[in-house]
Amino acid sequence: MFIQQLYTNCLSEAAYYIESEGECAIIDPMRDVDTYINLAKERKATIKYIFETHIHADFVSGHLDLAKATNAPIVYGPDASTAFSIYVAKDHEQFKIGNLTLEVLHTPGHTMESSCFLLKDEEGKAHCVFTGDTLFVGDVGRPDLAQGGEVTKDELAGNLYHSLQEKIVPLADDVIVYPAHGPGSSCGKSLGPDTHSTIGEQKKTNYALQQQSKEQFIKAITEGLEAPPKYFPVNARINKEGYGSLQTVLEKGMTALTIEEFKNLIKEPNTFLLDTRPSSLFTFGFVPGSVSIGLEGRFAEWAGALLSFDENIVLVCEQGKEEESITRLARVGFEKISGHLAGGFEAWQQAGEEIDMIIDVEADELAMDLPHDDNLVVVDVRKETEFAEGHLKDAVNLPLAEMNDPGLIANIEDRDNLYVHCAGGYRSVIASSILKKQGFHNLRNVVGGFDKIKEQKIEIVKEKSVLN
Repeated sequence: MFIQQLYTNCLSEAAYYIESEGECAIIDPMRDVDTYINLAKERKATIKYIFETHIHADFVSGHLDLAKATNAPIVYGPDASTAFSIYVAKDHEQFKIGNLTLEVLHTPGHTMESSCFLLKDEEGKAHCVFTGDTLFVGDVGRPDLAQGGEVTKDELAGNLYHSLQEKIVPLADDVIVYPAHGPGSSCGKSLGPDTHSTIGEQKKTNYALQQQSKEQFIKAITEGLEAPPKYFPVNARINKEGYGSLQTVLEKGMTALTIEEFKNLIKEPNTFLLDTRPSSLFTFGFVPGSVSIGLEGRFAEWAGALLSFDENIVLVCEQGKEEESITRLARVGFEKISGHLAGGFEAWQQAGEEIDMIIDVEADELAMDLPHDDNLVVVDVRKETEFAEGHLKDAVNLPLAEMNDPGLIANIEDRDNLYVHCAGGYRSVIASSILKKQGFHNLRNVVGGFDKIKEQKIEIVKEKSVLN
């Protein structure tokens, strides 16, 4: 028996490779499937099955490209429906992988087709369970992502209660739990720090598995849910209806544009200029009108939240990072990528083209300026819940995920001196670049964000109405 978790940090997503006797299966593959194909080749194994725990909303699955490359069937649990050929398994149906057995446990709740896969060893003993978005470490899948409005979140939560009580809780305490996501994922409320656990540990520590009534459970998992990222419905549709090959997306996106070609392209309507260099490089100089989303952070999630799927994306990247940028965009469904600036920002700068900058300031400079500048406005781009836990007095909360909403920035005036911050500095650069693109140039980015601001002797307040 060989099991490997293949974890993608920027999406907090876990795919799995299972192998026995030269046969293997992949669970919840990412769109860039070479990792799985190469691993199977290295281990001289044949990919026999592709299992999907559910129709994902937070990333584009690699099921189609992997199926084309291997001829392995795509297997979903009961109630799954797609526009392409799949095998819809029955509840408790079993699949052989060498000497191992994988049993389907239909666990509706996160979505109606959600299923877990129980892996049994050569002796038929339950070894581990791949829980998808049904059960996480310390949490469960949110029940408000159903597409089409055919079922309410309370109804899904009720289904999830029964799924957990009837299919998960009865499993032996030593069964290993392998979920589809780890900390940072928006598919749950508050996932724990680990990417695997055991049934016994989750029975002790997971709030959703404690003894409670169905009504109490529904209330517990539906309270405090933040709005899901805006790209989730798009990705769910793509995973259900199908998509073009990643190779086609890469071929177009890898087009190296001369400066003249680049300048002509970004003048065209419906074009978005995206800079994927580290935020620390972006602030020192960038092509005017570009938006920063650095590869060093949760790049794909922020791209999905802030970019339009209808726009043609043109890239500015660190040299050698072009393919990574395109691949990570494709993971959340972006396919209209028209090319990248050959030579990156350095080529633009060396050609003497116009550049823009964002002024970085330290937290102590903000502390010194606050009492003396009547036009100083602190713009806090953290989530509402983060803001509520503690923020500078009189700060304006403009959550980054909503920065493209014109109504949010309507109250910012030209005379305002904007000091923009987040928690640690990554999101504030994205926000500053968006504000720049929207015509606000009198701004500064607070390096280190609220983590550094808290070290200063500045009044911090909380929003008790939100926290309650």
